[in-house]
Amino acid sequence: MSADARKTAAGLAHLTGFGNEHSSEAVPGALPEGRNSPQRAPLGLYAEQLSGTAFTEPRAHNRRSWLYRIRPSAAHPAFTRADNGALRTAPFTESVPDPNRLRWDPLPAPPAGTDFLAGLWTLGGNGDATQRTGMAVHLYHATAGMDRVFSDADGELLIVPERGGLLLRTEFGVLAAEPGHIALVPRGVRFRVELLDATARGYVCENYGAPFRLPDLGPIGANGLANPRDFHAPVAAYEDVEGPVEVVSKYCGNLWTAVYDHSPLDVVAWHGNLVPYVYDLRRFNALGSITYDHPDPSVFTVLTSPSDTPGLAGVDFVAFVPRWLVGEDTFRPPYFHRNVMSEYMGLIEGAYDAKAAGEGGFVPGGGSLHTMMSAHGPDRETFDRASAAELRPQKVDDGLAFMFETRWPVTLTPAAAGAPHLQQGYDDVWRGLERHFRP
Repeated sequence: MSADARKTAAGLAHLTGFGNEHSSEAVPGALPEGRNSPQRAPLGLYAEQLSGTAFTEPRAHNRRSWLYRIRPSAAHPAFTRADNGALRTAPFTESVPDPNRLRWDPLPAPPAGTDFLAGLWTLGGNGDATQRTGMAVHLYHATAGMDRVFSDADGELLIVPERGGLLLRTEFGVLAAEPGHIALVPRGVRFRVELLDATARGYVCENYGAPFRLPDLGPIGANGLANPRDFHAPVAAYEDVEGPVEVVSKYCGNLWTAVYDHSPLDVVAWHGNLVPYVYDLRRFNALGSITYDHPDPSVFTVLTSPSDTPGLAGVDFVAFVPRWLVGEDTFRPPYFHRNVMSEYMGLIEGAYDAKAAGEGGFVPGGGSLHTMMSAHGPDRETFDRASAAELRPQKVDDGLAFMFETRWPVTLTPAAAGAPHLQQGYDDVWRGLERHFRP
């Protein structure tokens, strides 16, 4: 895509307050006045509600949008089964949960002509998609844009580009997501992924549970972390396309396909609070200690999917963004710890301050899995360096990393457990942490 086209695509988003009611129309007068479903919708359109939560959930948690479209979604032929490729869904029963610490190199390049959907590769996950609990970790590597449309009835998709920009053409309009951004497509929303560069690579969290929302701030107060105004929703933009369009649906773990006689991306106007969005991680307002020690990594939470236990998330999305470290008499990299949560970590750019980079290390496009109660923390090289460092104010600005953190163990797919790019000897990074205690 040309520079002008990239600029145009990126400029299609407008500022929104996260989770609030918003509206957009591609044609003036397409939104009805005062009624969601009038006897006759404006301009000969069809009114349709898309519900992302149960009708009776608390108002503060309820997610729904009204769509005004050229044809209703009900106008489609029957779906038939399609090949799942490397895509897998919870419950993950082909392997047993593995307590070992694991790390992978980047996903190998796929054949030419591989689109986003065909390029999805499942690492593992937990829960049960049919019970709307848990999550899955996927990676993608694409070499071509999609000429088909996709939707996921099993969960919402949090997309984390690492290499190459994506253009998401959704029912609600167009969004551009570059490395350093995240994009979220709600459950059931149809979309097509085009590439802004020759290839694209990154990560996907498929969240089967409650929709992602901003975390509560508690004692932090009214401001900090991810600011609601920095989330961008699309301006309405529709496709009025007659002719065969393949539509692929993910339903209860399997892919199904149908050929429509029109594009389902035909929404002319919409209003509501269930919308796709993008967020620039560099806008995250990181908080930390200005005295000694450093707070737990939960202060880097961008989005959370709550569970039935207050404070215990089904899955959190956590980002380690550029920030200052100023703590006195403090070991500044992440501390050694064991955690009731399971952590899948990925790297978008640069290096992470607790892991050695370079060949055989933690590199952009790669990932590590520290499942619940597995002991982990800085490798020996990082520990030695940080223990002897002169503690001046330090700017950590040479990397951008993230975590999908979940309350349940992450069970690997057989493909991930036996992958050629699974690093062997990952435990060796902690070898040589010597005894210094001499009573």
